[in-house]
Amino acid sequence: MSALHLVCPHCFAVNRVPTERLNDQPKCGRCHDATLPGKPVDLGASSFDVFTSRNDLPVVVDFWAAWCGPCKMMAPAFADAARQMTGQVQFAKVDTEAEQALAGRYAIRSIPTLVLFRHGKEVDRVSGALSAAQLTQWLKRHA
Repeated sequence: MSALHLVCPHCFAVNRVPTERLNDQPKCGRCHDATLPGKPVDLGASSFDVFTSRNDLPVVVDFWAAWCGPCKMMAPAFADAARQMTGQVQFAKVDTEAEQALAGRYAIRSIPTLVLFRHGKEVDRVSGALSAAQLTQWLKRHA
């Protein structure tokens, strides 16, 4: 029986979940909330590293800002893709205005920028707004 490590999007505890249970809406052992909520998780400086490095599933991070028109336009597509790809990819968002150090650390020059991580390492990135179909297509190629 194989298992994956999933970081709880609520308390950021690392949970070991058998792969055959990924579709059973697994709950966190610490806080008992869903470990795969099917929606993007807001990350900050204190949660970013554990969420991107300790998840066995790939993590796609949307670097965005509230004043950014294309970011606002893409938000529903990002949320839709998160629902469609639950159990395959973890989705997260970083507000570049609130988390300027994180944006600088990853050399975010334009927003929205999507960065795909696997075990804390950047695998790929794309800048500009994508539709849900374009996003899922990009993730299926690179995740």
